[in-house]
Amino acid sequence: MTSYRYRLALLSGAAPLVLASAVAAQTVPSTGRSQPATYLSPVVVEAGPVEDPYAKPAATGRVGRDEIEQFGGNNLDDVLRAQPGVFTRDSVQNPGIAVNMRGLEGSGRVNMMVDGVRQNFRFTGHEAQGFAYVDPAFIVGVDINRGAVSGAGGAGALAGSVNFRTVGVDDLIAPGRSWGAQAATTYGTNGAGWAESAMGAVRLTDKVAVAGGISKRDSRSYRNGDGDKVPNTGQDIISGIMKLDLKAGDSHSLKLGANIYRNEFFANSYFQDVDSRQFTANYAYAPGSDLVDLRVNAYYNYVRMKYTGALSASSALGRVIEDGGFGGDVTNTSRFALGPVRVTASYGVEYFKDDVEVRNSDAVPDRGVNPSGESSIGSVFSTTTFSYGIADLVVGLRYDHFTANGTGSVVEGNPLGMPAGPYEVDRSEGRFNPKVTLAINATPWLQPFVTYGEAFRAPTVSELLTGGDHPSQQGGPRQSFFPNPFLEPEVSKGWEIGANIRRNDVLFAGDRLRFKGNYYYNRIDNYVTANLTGGVHFANNPGTSTVQGVELQGAYDAGVAFASFAYTFTDSELPSQVNGFGAQSYLPDHVASLTAGARFLDRALTVGGRINAVSESYVGEVNVAAGTDPHEDGYVTADLFANYQITENFELNANVTNLFDRAYSPALSTSPGVGGATGRGRTFLVTAKARF
Repeated sequence: MTSYRYRLALLSGAAPLVLASAVAAQTVPSTGRSQPATYLSPVVVEAGPVEDPYAKPAATGRVGRDEIEQFGGNNLDDVLRAQPGVFTRDSVQNPGIAVNMRGLEGSGRVNMMVDGVRQNFRFTGHEAQGFAYVDPAFIVGVDINRGAVSGAGGAGALAGSVNFRTVGVDDLIAPGRSWGAQAATTYGTNGAGWAESAMGAVRLTDKVAVAGGISKRDSRSYRNGDGDKVPNTGQDIISGIMKLDLKAGDSHSLKLGANIYRNEFFANSYFQDVDSRQFTANYAYAPGSDLVDLRVNAYYNYVRMKYTGALSASSALGRVIEDGGFGGDVTNTSRFALGPVRVTASYGVEYFKDDVEVRNSDAVPDRGVNPSGESSIGSVFSTTTFSYGIADLVVGLRYDHFTANGTGSVVEGNPLGMPAGPYEVDRSEGRFNPKVTLAINATPWLQPFVTYGEAFRAPTVSELLTGGDHPSQQGGPRQSFFPNPFLEPEVSKGWEIGANIRRNDVLFAGDRLRFKGNYYYNRIDNYVTANLTGGVHFANNPGTSTVQGVELQGAYDAGVAFASFAYTFTDSELPSQVNGFGAQSYLPDHVASLTAGARFLDRALTVGGRINAVSESYVGEVNVAAGTDPHEDGYVTADLFANYQITENFELNANVTNLFDRAYSPALSTSPGVGGATGRGRTFLVTAKARF
């Protein structure tokens, strides 16, 4: 681990070394900002690739860096759970992110991305069936799309997409300056410990800029609201990031990036070492023509999970799962007129492929639940907006085509009646998925809309080829888990109706009010869950399953005071999923979050609080003993936060999470296998951040 950290420090140190020379040549003592930026404005959307969610006729959302800092800056699960329609499977031991949208999660149902790079790491066990590993210290924003996605990033995604954007050159260098840097240190009680990060960027010329950063956090097991320690909930993370921006004239730009993540933790009964590396290349050509606005993105992503130890003897020790994925997308946007109709058309292609290699254990490397194999999805898509008068008609169409390949072996008497012995899977199938939205700009501040959309999710290699035996029994000829190479893709068809409200000067001059609300109804065919009949395997459930709900979000900012809220109601009729072979994904019926605060000292000091309320949640009769209530208790927690921008170069953040030390277990969480509440007890966090 020491040698790896040394190499990572050298990599991330390249930009700060360049930056140091630039600093020596400069005499500007401040960041160049005329005054400190307003902290936590819930209605202002920073510059970026995603539209203002309150102006887009779709179920979209965005999280900024200030909002992440509200939660102490180190827990993305809490950040996402405060967004409407979004939840996570919160493993209190595994630091990976598993996003749930509208009760759908795992196996690619939600496309999780980091800087547009798909996170397709899959794992079958007592956990979510897919994780994204990213350091919160580098996240500057989260872009959320719920429902069918007709553009890039929507291929194979059943419920939506979420993209974690990491820090870049423009996030560090203020306008009019040639360099910028920031360093932050956080200390937290209750096992949170120390977290440090440093980032810097410099414009070497008007055509070349470079940025880099390094982050370190070493936490320990925390205590719940009863004061009991929740075991093995610490982690040891170190990560680095590099960005290179190149320009050729005013039309061409190329951005290269590298994001390296390493974490050691205990989860799923084993000590684990996760190594994640991703590399990106983003090219843009914008010659100023209405017909050409081209974006070309390519990436490579590698994730390796290794079992390095256990608390007791187990035959799964030495398990290694490696996922090497590459892909990209090409999108062009054209704008033109057809008589009185204004047309904006975005169209392109998308492709990604994953090669999974698994060593199930040192004792029995070729036998186990998690299989090796290859899978890919190619897509052609278009989204065209026709605007006439107050009406916008958005027509989307995509064609997705998937392949899946691999081999395995089964024994006699398997639940699908396959011949005993070796078998080979070579699947290939495609589908057209339409999406249509009609939006009416009824007034300058009111925009109702209605949408119909379809999406599909291909079965994963893990679902098609799973096999082997439980780790404690591996090594013999018996088989407990079986493949199902005949799985059909899941298909979602749904309606959505909603509205956006954007008003200024409502109660006071200069104030701003924003609101977005929507109701959705989705029907899902061929929903895949674990099937215990004849032996544990994945299977399509017969008939059609439904999910419907209401998602509301709003914000008000009057400068001296602000407030925002999010509310989600979910009514799911999905079949129950067995915990232990994957994990159930039912959302609580009601989830609400309310944030309010005020600004003082010419808005340099911001203080506020947040209340999070979660109703009881259904877990499925299959996951409880006969005659036992299949619901988990609801809970309410409260947090406090403060930000003091002492100077334009230095600020302090303070947070208190779970203010009243409530003993609870987070809904939709994976227990570490001990009794008692598993939610983190009261925790104090203080962050000092300097900008240069």
